[in-house]
Amino acid sequence: MKNLEQEYKKKLVSAEEAAATIQSGSYVDYGWCTCTTVAVDKALAKRMPQLKDVVLRGGILLKEPEIFKIDKPEDHFTWNSWHTTGIERAAIKKGFGFHGPIRYSELPRYYRDGGAKVDIAVFQAAPMDEFGNFNFGLSPSHMRAVCESAKKIIVEVNEKVPVCFGGFENSINIADVDMIVESENNDIPILPAPTPTEVDNKVAEQIVEELFDGCCIQLGIGAMPTAVGSLIAKSNLKDLSVHSEMYVDAFVEMSKAGKVTGTNKSSNRFRQVFTFAAGGKEMYDFLNKNPEVMAAPVDYVNDVRVISNIDNFISINNAVDIDLFGQVNSESAGTKHISGAGGQLDFVLGSYLSKGGKSIICLSSTFKDKAGNLCSRIKPLLDKGSIVTDTRDNVQFIVTEYGKVNLKGKTTWERAEALIGIAHPQFREELIEAAKKMKIWRKK
Repeated sequence: MKNLEQEYKKKLVSAEEAAATIQSGSYVDYGWCTCTTVAVDKALAKRMPQLKDVVLRGGILLKEPEIFKIDKPEDHFTWNSWHTTGIERAAIKKGFGFHGPIRYSELPRYYRDGGAKVDIAVFQAAPMDEFGNFNFGLSPSHMRAVCESAKKIIVEVNEKVPVCFGGFENSINIADVDMIVESENNDIPILPAPTPTEVDNKVAEQIVEELFDGCCIQLGIGAMPTAVGSLIAKSNLKDLSVHSEMYVDAFVEMSKAGKVTGTNKSSNRFRQVFTFAAGGKEMYDFLNKNPEVMAAPVDYVNDVRVISNIDNFISINNAVDIDLFGQVNSESAGTKHISGAGGQLDFVLGSYLSKGGKSIICLSSTFKDKAGNLCSRIKPLLDKGSIVTDTRDNVQFIVTEYGKVNLKGKTTWERAEALIGIAHPQFREELIEAAKKMKIWRKK
């Protein structure tokens, strides 16, 4: 222990000293989601106006970095995001932010194969334990692979980072760390839980009808999955399991209601598995040193083979829109970027391969544009520039407030008919006319 303390003091530097290692042309990984750097970011923001061509990587930002606030950031750095939030969409709009399209599960291999140059990795972690390890907290994700690829590793210690137990790749040892910065112990950023609408609740009711005792659940982010979790907590369902890319507040509600036991889980029995978490303080407190949960790297959690080996796996994810061929877009509004592929396709594929499993994509039937006009999310064709997240060959259940359909194996006319049947009534006739023109409507 004494040697660890000595090594800790030897490597301890100020945030300014750590930021000084970042030079023009440096490639810097900034951490992930809730564990994005704060102290070094603040110091770098003061230094950044003197630099140029710095390439920063990160994703799922819940708090605007200080470097985003400098004058003309596009003259000094680019922000490359693996999965964007509203903060990052604003950076894209301003010209210094860009998205990196990739299946989330592929990130660790991409780093280890040398695809991502990393001069410096800097991220928040929990305080060092008695064995010299800094826990990655809520975001093990791909962080071990980032560290293995980096020329220099800077750990920013924050006492408020929850310690999330795992089985592997959820920490970095002091022997592998170059610098340690003690942060101001800022609160972990909160992702406010969305308030479900009447439409969200109607969709959730239909999804919960597809669940059964002993099934394993994956939830995406958003109001509909939140509504699903709340309904599960109030239901008669029992002995559920959790294996999810993202750990969301709904899982805590389900757990505290006694619905999650993991008794019937065919792998990691009794444990709730995730690769990153974001939500409220209640969730962060629930995850801290909780042996019931398992924080693991994304190439394990999102591996189609791992998912498919869990019996009765139910994946529940959102979409932006879907066309009459069954192509699902969950990433953009035309060419306007929204988020990223994440692990949606992995879970769509894995859940259907699971014995007794189901893949469910949910969306409201309509939305209102900026002018207040009602628009259908079920479209003849996806808008020009829209991204196909899930190909038509892979989708299974689609749910709106007007019903649910199983598209698996359906022909083009059967898909069109089924999807029009769960579209908003106001748009059904024009969808039928469009289907006729595209030769995917059967004459009756």
